[in-house]
Amino acid sequence: MPTPPNLLFIMSDDHASHAISAYGSAINQTPQIDRIASGGARFDNCFCTNSICAPSRATILTGLYSHNNGVKTLHDHLDGRQQTYPQLLRAAGYQTAIVGKWHLGHGGVNDPTGFDYWCILPGHGVYDDPNMFEQGVDTHFTGHVSDVITERSLTWLRARDKSRPFALMVHHKAPHRPWIPAERHQHLYDDCDVPTPPTFDDDYSFRSEAAKRAKMRIDRDLNFTDLKADPPPGLSPGEEKHWKYQRYIKDYLRCVAGIEDSVGALLDELDAEGIAADTIVIYTSDQGFFLGDHGWYDKRFMYEESLRMPFVMRYPREIPAGSVVTPIVLNNDFMATFLDYAGLTAPEPTQGRSFRAVARGETPDGWRDALYYRYWMHLADHNVAAHYGVRTERYKLIYYYGRALGTTGSIEEPTPPEWELFDLRNDPMELHSVHDDPAYAPVVKELTERLVELKAAAGDEE
Repeated sequence: MPTPPNLLFIMSDDHASHAISAYGSAINQTPQIDRIASGGARFDNCFCTNSICAPSRATILTGLYSHNNGVKTLHDHLDGRQQTYPQLLRAAGYQTAIVGKWHLGHGGVNDPTGFDYWCILPGHGVYDDPNMFEQGVDTHFTGHVSDVITERSLTWLRARDKSRPFALMVHHKAPHRPWIPAERHQHLYDDCDVPTPPTFDDDYSFRSEAAKRAKMRIDRDLNFTDLKADPPPGLSPGEEKHWKYQRYIKDYLRCVAGIEDSVGALLDELDAEGIAADTIVIYTSDQGFFLGDHGWYDKRFMYEESLRMPFVMRYPREIPAGSVVTPIVLNNDFMATFLDYAGLTAPEPTQGRSFRAVARGETPDGWRDALYYRYWMHLADHNVAAHYGVRTERYKLIYYYGRALGTTGSIEEPTPPEWELFDLRNDPMELHSVHDDPAYAPVVKELTERLVELKAAAGDEE
């Protein structure tokens, strides 16, 4: 029986696909991440089911929607007694390790389970000279957090038992707010202006009150910690907004440059060991991010920039080099996929489905043509209303249901329910909701029914 492949799963935090050159970025180049895409597949329709850090990570680990794994919000911790893919891989003979961001609690049942080695940041962690819990021991490290995570990952990789397959999860903090780059990258982009996105001056005229209410605007809501300086005096409102965008986006991209260094070092190590052909390499982020799109930073909304996850995957023994995958895959599919490559079948209660065949360029019978999404944190943090919705290849229907449903961190302040419908073919930037347009009444009816079906199929009864 052939030895199952190794797994190198690299995940960053808040790295939007439109800041990766393999996805056509207009603002930066990412040649190391592009090595994975050019040697394998770029997934163009990979989406999260809840666009916020901890819930996405819990869904990836368990294969379950947020309401079923117990992590709906940033403030919920994962009970490690439930089934996760590292536990199953380890039981099947894999050596397992996680280094970097965990963000699912620590201590007792909240510690990572199923790992031979773990070294995790407390909460979000810090960018410079971080403390990390190494096998449960609070340990201080010196250096930029992206470099520390890379060094600890390489140390474990080199010391492993080379007779057995490994599953190594390298989970970066960067480029999460407040965007503090390594010293060597602090002057990248000093000599240029980063282009603004087409929707930078969106005024939310044809969308919900939820969009207008959100507190994540470049011009109004970035603070001194984010910007590291006060705006120069005498700027007009438009000039000040542009100044703030440049301060934000350049530090964000400088943090991405640190991840690039990490990806390159890890790929080089696989090449040096001669195991690249036998190793599945994945680069993704826990969700997308607004890079000035709609005048915003942050995520949470079901709009494309937030909903979409970058996902590139290389496995030379199966995946055609330079391929593009278009079927919809979700973060709750990761568990079933990883287990499939290990020769295992994802057991109940896993809710995702392996996309191994999809990665080869095949579309299995009955593959999904729509996804269900839900964000639970009503008016918390960035004042984004709780909502759920359905996205198909062409349309997106969003329902802002306007109240907190007992979730930690939400605010018990109801807002009027609202609907949005976007025709993604005619309005890919989601600037104009057509929910109340009589011409779209049949689409509204069909998608409302589909939303009810998908919500029920996901087991979401709230």
